[in-house]
Order: sequence, then C-alpha cells, then structure tokens
Amino acid sequence: MALVAIPCLVSAQRQADFNVVPLPQECVAQKGKPFQMEGLSAVCYEGGVEMQRNAQFLAQYLKKITGRDVTVTDQKAKTGCIVLRLNPKMTQPEGYRISVTEKKVTVEGLQPNGVFYGVQTLRKALLTSDGEADEIPAVVVTDAPRFRYRGMHLDVSRHFFGVDFVKQYLDMLALHHINVFHFHLSDDQGWRVQIDRYPKLTSVGAFRARTVVGRNTGLYHYERYGGFFTKAQIRDIVAYAAERYITVIPEIDMPGHMEAALAAYPQLGCTGGPYEVEPNWGVFDDILCAGREETFRFVEGVLDELMELFPSEYIHIGGDEAPRTRWKVCERCQRRIAEEGISGDAKHSKEDRLQGYFMKRVEKYLNSKGRKAIGWDELLDCDVNPSTTIMSWRGQEGGLAASEKGHDVIMVPTAWFYFDYYQTPEDYWHKPLLIGGYVPLEKVYSFDPLPPSMTEAARQHVIGVQANLWTEYVYTNEFAEYQVLPRMGALSELQWSQPEKKDYENYKQRQLRLNKWYEACEWKYCPVAWEKK
Repeated sequence: MALVAIPCLVSAQRQADFNVVPLPQECVAQKGKPFQMEGLSAVCYEGGVEMQRNAQFLAQYLKKITGRDVTVTDQKAKTGCIVLRLNPKMTQPEGYRISVTEKKVTVEGLQPNGVFYGVQTLRKALLTSDGEADEIPAVVVTDAPRFRYRGMHLDVSRHFFGVDFVKQYLDMLALHHINVFHFHLSDDQGWRVQIDRYPKLTSVGAFRARTVVGRNTGLYHYERYGGFFTKAQIRDIVAYAAERYITVIPEIDMPGHMEAALAAYPQLGCTGGPYEVEPNWGVFDDILCAGREETFRFVEGVLDELMELFPSEYIHIGGDEAPRTRWKVCERCQRRIAEEGISGDAKHSKEDRLQGYFMKRVEKYLNSKGRKAIGWDELLDCDVNPSTTIMSWRGQEGGLAASEKGHDVIMVPTAWFYFDYYQTPEDYWHKPLLIGGYVPLEKVYSFDPLPPSMTEAARQHVIGVQANLWTEYVYTNEFAEYQVLPRMGALSELQWSQPEKKDYENYKQRQLRLNKWYEACEWKYCPVAWEKK
C-alpha cells in the first residue's frame, strides 16, 4: 500500500508526518489515538552497545527539535516510551518497522542498522512544516531499501576538507539513509592520507605551491595550500562512520592522477621528473610507470597501509583518465609489453592493454588480502577481470555494458550525479563559478538505474547508485553543503524507495520539509533548486 493521508484528530495539534524523504514503502493507518509527545518519558532499547547508541542518537535528535533531554534506558519499556528493539522474524537486513499506539512507539529491525534507518525516518517525521510535532498518529510504517549500495563521494584532494567537515558530511549521509562514503584521497593536486612507508607523500605531495585562478587561466594564487589526514584521524573518521552504519571506501587513483605522488617520488614516473604537485585542473600526461617493478612495490605498500586503516570490503583503485603518452615512448613500458606478450586490437592499443595488466595485477594483490577492487568505467577498455566492480561515470552505457559482461556496477553518470555541476539555471544572478554542466534537482530524480532494456541477469549486477562531489571549484564547507543539498534528497529517494512510488511534484513537497532539518542543523542548501531553465 502507498502512504495514506492521516486526518488530524485534534486541529490544534501538529501531527508527525511519515511522508518523508526517502519515501517509505508502506504506511498504514491504525485504529486508536495518537501518541502524545508531551508524555514521552524515555527512549528504551533492547540489546547491546549498537542499540544503546541508536537510542542515544534518537535522544540527541529529539533534543535538537524539542530542546528537552530525554532519558535513554535499557529498562523494560512502559507507557510513554519510544522503544528500539531487534525482531528476528523480520527478513530484510536493512529494513525496519515503526508501530505507533497511544501508549508507545516501537522501532524494530532485523539488525541494528535497520533500526537506525527507522530512527532517521522517525526524526524526519517529527519535524513538520509548522515545527515540532505534538503527536504521532497511530500507524505502522514498513520499509526496506531498493539498493544495498547507496553511495556519496567527496573529493578532498583538489580542495582539502578536514575531520570536522568530513564528520558533518557523514551526518548528512546518515540523514539520507546513505550507507557508503567514497573518500577520494589522492589526485594530481594533493595526497591526503599518511603512509608511513612513504613519508614524502604527505610532506611533499600534500601541498602545492600555487593554485590556478578560475578555469585554468594561467593566473595563480602563489600560496602554499594543502593538508592531509593522519592515521589517527582516519581511524576516527572510520569509527564515526561505522557508528552511523556507513562504510568508508577509500580511493587511491592509479595509474593516472598521480602527479602529487610523482612530485614526492619522481622515480615512479616514466621520465623521472621533475614533477610538481599540480596547480591546474585537468588530465595530465605524467602517470605511474607500468614498466618499473618499483611502481608495483609502491602501490602494494600504499595499499597495505590503506587496508590497515579501512576495513571496507572494497578499495577503489581509480583507473580513469590515464593518458598513454608517456607509456608509448617509455623503454621500460614497451619492454613490459613485449615480455608479457601484450597486443592491441582494432579498438584498443597495446598501451590500453598495458593498463589492463596494471589494474589486474593490483586487483589480484587486493584479492590476496581478502579485498575487492572498484574502478572507473575506463577499465572496460583495459579488459579487466569480471570480478572488478565498475563505477559507470561517463554515462549509463558503460554500466549497462559492464553488467552484461558480469561485472557488478555502481551507476554514477555525470549527467545525473555530478554534484559539482550547476543546479540552477545558467542565467541565475548569484551563480558561483563552477566547472560547468547543469544537473537540476528534477534530473537527478528522473534517473532510472535499471532501464527496461536490461536483461534480468544484468539487472542483478547493478548493486547501487552514487553521486560525486569533485572540488576543483568547491573550496569551503558551506559551498560543499550548497552543492549537495537538496540534491542529496533526490539521490536518496532514488537509492532507497521503490520506483513505482516516484512522483516529482510529491517529492518536492516532502523535500521542502526535509529542508527544515537542514536549517535546524545549520547546513547551507540551494534555495532555488526548483527553478528551471
């Protein structure tokens, strides 16, 4: 059943409204009186540490909108409580059920993460368009996600965002039921994670001497810029994410987008340098040398330390925008091609296939450590193994082709999910300088990750959807918030809710309510995201 309109029994009361973002699968009105928030005495939980933490989160959210401290207890629930508990009879791993009677509100799930998503839905339902809800109508809400991978990306290389903002970003993801944080930690413009075996990656590679003004104008700010995360800070971020049931997937992009690493260790390039941490935006010819064994020792050493920091099943190894310019004239790379018997074909050069050798070798190393690789869709040109998960960014076509070949796929096409693109019409008077493109809210919402043309076998390989925030032109915390909000709401509904429930006009009204939570958290969002060209 779809969500139903529940009449207000007492006109003076503000009722909680479960028409939230993302839209739950089902909400059914029940007989009986509503639960009165004035009588709420405690949040009661059944279970261990995770359930206690879920209860504490809910108490914090309640204080945010009511100003009242609510007791958290593991004592048996009585009347006037919100109860959090596990229910082994439920079947969906991330699903939840909210049951409301006059006496209590119960949020239950098969696992603690399901209960957590129920808590998020309840908190959103309690902040109405007119303010804090006085009562919760008697209902049963039953819900579970459409996709198991629900991702959001942040590039901290082009511009650096510190621990406090990353934690805030994770809070934003939690509000939207997003369960994967794609952490882009290295690029030409800066290396952002401490690696003990290679200390120059941060002492040299984390800082650039200058930064281009605007869109590669040839003019520069001559100020040292950069920063990096210590291992202690990374562990703190990973733990903070885990408490919110978010998996952090790190990305070290290779073999391209490596000029920051080459500036630190020039012997890893084909020419030997000199290199600098890149002050411009774009794609550059200098990449890791595939002909040097030292390159693979470096990559494996970095991955070893990265895997110690990030317990995620997946490690993102990039693979995008790697020009073959240097490889074509590099004696070592050409020797590698000959020794490995690598050859091209009508569609792909031998250097393309050399990148396939590079990426498969790295993936094999990850597999030997019990991990899996994700890479950008250029890897389809490299003949990588079907075990590599493909992140389809250059359009939907790469993802469709990859799924037919047996790759798991995450849909991230630029035309729908690059949140560094404009979200307002081109002539809007206060538009900031961005990279270009136009991805309005309605377009994000319109995306179909499983078009009818897909075979059933291919559909099973599309594991999720993600949006990306690249930061060449996004240089402050508020700017980052503005670029992802409210588009993150449209993304979350696409990731979570069933497609037959999609209705853009209805979604807009629910998003306006969600904006109230953005305001309560003092997050910037684009107030004119509804405008059209």
